[in-house]
Parts: sequence; C-alpha cells; structure tokens
Amino acid sequence: MTQLRFLLNDTEIALTEVGASDTLLDHLRLTRRLTGTKEGCAEGDCGACTVLSGRLTPDGLIYEPINACIRLMASCHATHIVTIEHLGGPDGGLHPVQRAMVDHHGSQCGFCTPGIVMALYGLWMTNPNAGEAEIETALQGNICRCTGYAPIIRAALAVGAAGGQTQDALARERLAVAARLRSMRGARVSLARGGDRALIPADTDDLAAALLEEPGATLVAGATDVGLWVTKFMRDISPAIFIGHLMKEIEVQDGMIRLGAGVTYSEAMPLIARHLPQAAEYWSRIGGWQVRNAGTIGANIANGSPIGDTPPLLIALGARLVLRRGDARREIPLEAFFVEYGRQDRQPGEFVEAVLIPLPEPGDRIAAYKISKRRDSDITAVAAGIAIRVEEGRITRARLSFGGMAGTPRRATLAEAALLGQPFAEASFDAAGRALAHDFQPLSDMRASAEYRATVARNLIRRFWLEQSEPGLPLRLRHPEEA
Repeated sequence: MTQLRFLLNDTEIALTEVGASDTLLDHLRLTRRLTGTKEGCAEGDCGACTVLSGRLTPDGLIYEPINACIRLMASCHATHIVTIEHLGGPDGGLHPVQRAMVDHHGSQCGFCTPGIVMALYGLWMTNPNAGEAEIETALQGNICRCTGYAPIIRAALAVGAAGGQTQDALARERLAVAARLRSMRGARVSLARGGDRALIPADTDDLAAALLEEPGATLVAGATDVGLWVTKFMRDISPAIFIGHLMKEIEVQDGMIRLGAGVTYSEAMPLIARHLPQAAEYWSRIGGWQVRNAGTIGANIANGSPIGDTPPLLIALGARLVLRRGDARREIPLEAFFVEYGRQDRQPGEFVEAVLIPLPEPGDRIAAYKISKRRDSDITAVAAGIAIRVEEGRITRARLSFGGMAGTPRRATLAEAALLGQPFAEASFDAAGRALAHDFQPLSDMRASAEYRATVARNLIRRFWLEQSEPGLPLRLRHPEEA
C-alpha cells in the first residue's frame, strides 16, 4: 500500500507523497491552514502544538494529547488527529473547556492557550473527576508565561465539575471513528517524497522482515528523540521504519513483567503504580504528559542515551532485553546492552522486542531518583535506580545504577560491593557513598558540572538510607566534605 491514511478532525486524509521527516505540525499549519496549533519550541517541551491523537487499542479507541511539532507524519497512519478547530459546537460556539478558560481568565497573550485547552480536553474526557494534582500533571508539558497556572487550574476544576463528557462529539462519534480507523489498518505502507522514504510495517513479523531488507534504516517509535533530530539538527533519517503501533503487549506472570518495546510510558504507568509504586513519582517526571503518551520504553533504551530516564531504574531491578533479528531471538542483561557511548550490543537488522523486569521480592527496598534543573519536563542531569534486599538485618543484594555519570547508564559496582553482606545501617551507606567516587568520573556539560554530579550521586545514596530507615524524616543531604 502506498497511501498514508488518517482522520483529521472530521475529514479523511489520504496522502501518497510523504517523507520520513515530514512533521504533523507543518502539515496542519502549511497544508491544511489549521493555524490554531502553534509552533513554539519545536522540541516537544512547551506544549503550544498540542493536539489529540486517537488510536485503536485492545480496550477500544483512546485519545491522548501529543506534540504535533515532533510527531512525524508517518506515525499518524490509522489514527484520528483532533485539533483545536474541531472543538467548537455546530453553532460555532466555544467548547466547555474553552468557555471555562474564558470565564476563569486563563488566557492573556493566548499563544499557549490552544495547546493548554487540548491538554485539558484530553484530561476532561479521560478523568472527569480530576483533582488539582491530576490537573498539574496533565499540564506538565504546557508552558504558560503570561497568566500563570492558578486560573488555568481553576478553569480545569470548574469544567470537570460541570461534566457533560457523554455529550461531547468525540464520545458520540467514537464507534463510527473506530470503525473508520480499523478499515485503514492491514498491509505494509511504503511512502516517499522524492528520496525521503518511510515504511510502516503491518505487524512485528513484518518489522523483522523489513529491517533485514533495510538494516541501516532509522527506527521511529514515538519520535520524542528522533523528532528533534529532524527539527533541531535537520538530520536525514531516511529510510525510516515507523514502529510506534507495534509491540504493545503488557504481561505479568511467573514473577516477571514483560513489556513490549512499543509500550509507552503512559501505557506502563498503571502497571508501575501497581507493582513498583516506589517508582511511580519518578515515572511521572519523564517528560510531560504529551511525551509520555508518545515515547516508548524500548526506544528510550535502544537509543543508548547516557541520560535516558528508564535504564537506571530498570538496570537496578535486574531487567533483561529480548533482541530479535528476523525469526531469531536472544536475551541479554540490560546493562550489557550498553557497550560505550553511541554503541550498543545490537547487530545489523536487530531490534529491541521486549523488556523483562523481575517483580520485587519480600525484603526488597527500591527507589528511583531524577535530578534536573526544572522539576517537570526536563532532561536529566543525574538519575539513579537503587534496589537493596535486606534479610535478617543484612544486605544480601545490592544493585545501584546511575545515568548521567558516564558515557552509558552503568552500575556502581564498587558501591554495591561496599553494601553487600553489611548491616542495614548508616555506616554501610556512608561507605557506599565513598566508594562511588571510584565508580565514576563524570563529565561537565551544560546540565551539570562533574563536581555537582558526583556530589548529587553520593547524596542520593544517603537519601535512600534516610528514606528507608525513617520514613517521613526530613532530608539533610550532606556535602562530601562533611563525611
């Protein structure tokens, strides 16, 4: 098949000339003249470009806010894209979310407002009884520089209390839209605009075959990283294979969580909250809501970034990867996947198919920490995953993993050795903190200095001890000179 097909508001779109690097935002603004969707940062941080993406799942059709600026067009196949222009009623009046923003003075210059409305619209449909905490989480990926968030939160609370979701157009049309999207799925889609080529596999087996045919192709899942290659660095990603609709399985059995590589952060969140509640707050700090709706766990691992958010936690938990090439599969420890900066243990034509995470056992104490300049929707300076097993007062298992401290996410083996077999006591963790200085020699960059990273990493070990020994104790993180 050589057509990209999707719904845009109430219109079915079929395109034959689509390149791998074409963005949804450019299509909306330049081709369709739907200029309510704004371009701000062009990197998925400010939320001015927020639209809703409706996609089919085993539980039916769901709508999620995403960033149009880094959503590449080929990722839109068999989805329903909803822009701010579609919210108005038949008489052209304001949608209840828009009316609440007006009534509660939630807009000044108005540039950010369409994106904020779309994020709140997504929340209003999926969580009608959202409280202030849920509203703030939904707005993590939206920046307002004029009004501030108090009137926006008041608007969100008011429209949530008013209800009316069942009368919304997307709710009334859901079955019909789902049927139209279902009819678009099926065979492999091959697209091109000149020499800029994109391929959308029909299923995971087709992906395996396509990657053998094009072993040098760029794999694109949520494009929360690859999108910036296009918008910021003008990189040529052709040929690109788009896989965000694949490998969505989530299974828990025999003491193991199996996550398909295409599971997004948002899709994994209920499972994290249920089985790894210690990591739930950390998980909610990965990007903003729009990024978590698009970004996938497998891609966060596969791109090999030293500051990826998920590898430190997953390495600490003892996760393993399933790698596939054609019909052949192999399984390796996650930490072994990262060879050196820019290099992973992946053969030509091979891809990450699944992540296997052991469930915690009795006596396990787990934590995940992220340090960044801005609390929400920011790039990590230092990330840490810590998993300690305590039996009869002694540490029988210790896995400490850090991101941002080296060219790859890595375990702190000397700090682990300082803990193993020792009493679960302050002195043991102080010794681990001292050993950490020999595990890593971090670099200085625009996010943090080497000294800052070393200090923070050591303090995170102390923070873990304080939280685990006396829950609720106010934290006092020491400078190395105090040790």
